[in-house]
Amino acid sequence: MELRALRGSVWRAVGLSPARCGRWWPGLRYRSTRERQPPPSAPPAAGGDEQGPPRGGDGGSRLPPPALPAVSRRGARQGPPARRESWSSWEGDFSKARKRPDGKPLSIERTKGSEILFGIAPCSLALSQSRRDLFRLFLKQSSGSRLVMSEFVLQATARGVPVHHVKRRELDALCRGQVHQGVCLEATPLRFKSLEEAEKPDVGHEERPSRQLVWLALEQIQDPMNLGALLRSAYFLGVDRVVTSQRNSCPLTPTVSKASSGAMEVFDVYSTDDLRSFLKAKTAEGWEVVGTVSNPEDAENIPVISCLEFRWNKPIIIVIGSEGDGLSLETQLLCHRMLAIPPGRALHPGIESLNVSVATGILLHSICSQKLRHGD
Repeated sequence: MELRALRGSVWRAVGLSPARCGRWWPGLRYRSTRERQPPPSAPPAAGGDEQGPPRGGDGGSRLPPPALPAVSRRGARQGPPARRESWSSWEGDFSKARKRPDGKPLSIERTKGSEILFGIAPCSLALSQSRRDLFRLFLKQSSGSRLVMSEFVLQATARGVPVHHVKRRELDALCRGQVHQGVCLEATPLRFKSLEEAEKPDVGHEERPSRQLVWLALEQIQDPMNLGALLRSAYFLGVDRVVTSQRNSCPLTPTVSKASSGAMEVFDVYSTDDLRSFLKAKTAEGWEVVGTVSNPEDAENIPVISCLEFRWNKPIIIVIGSEGDGLSLETQLLCHRMLAIPPGRALHPGIESLNVSVATGILLHSICSQKLRHGD
């Protein structure tokens, strides 16, 4: 009886009665009980029924004692739990919808037939030359080196190339995750030059046909990183021409340009569909064809000499074989001599050779240094 009297006094204190609030209070009370379980001391429902959603003053089970839903334990005003739950859910969906577009890279449509150069050296040298058609320059926003970026803007402005400042993820998408250093350039691809153009003498040397010439011939170099490194070494060390075989050889891609540190942008590369006929023709003209081999025992009845002992006094062509198999047997038989690099120690089985670009750099340095000593 005392408990019932206490309940009645609470209803009168808030100015309500069970009959008047039965139609709206149950819904709020139901949500509240789902979010916050009643304390263990709460009295069971009349009749021993399991506690469930009350049915109001329509003859159903007795209403539970009213809580004070508008006042928290700390006295701060709060909205109904169901409303707060609904807002929280809507706000989360809105946040996801708002962030989703930002998480995707900006879609940049490329000009038909173009490619994306990446990296400071390739893009800068491509801008300074007139070997490509240039469409757009992309620079990273808030780049660390403002001086470098301003130089790019000046170069692009001089060539009439539009400049776009984009976020890093857009640059990553443009060059497919390669190391772009904050710069990408949309341009037409570079092509190999025809072998007929390689036969033309350099300007200023028409009257000196007997000068020392070094040409580099590449047979089926397939890795773009190797090709780029080969071009960089050949350009640095003074090779006059580079000729590649068309069959099973890497094209002049942006990766090759990046690996060459931009040397591909200023150094002509020639190609032939018949490397052996080319070597035969140069031999008939008085050139010496020099092959390369990692193991002297692999040479087929051809003299093998250390690159340290090699001497030359007429135009030569140095022929480099593919990464896996080296020079083919047919090409070896067209060589006058074979060059080898002597190791500095007894080699462990399986580590008996050098990377093709590293080996070529060593050979070219040994050969081209003689050219520098003799002078042109």
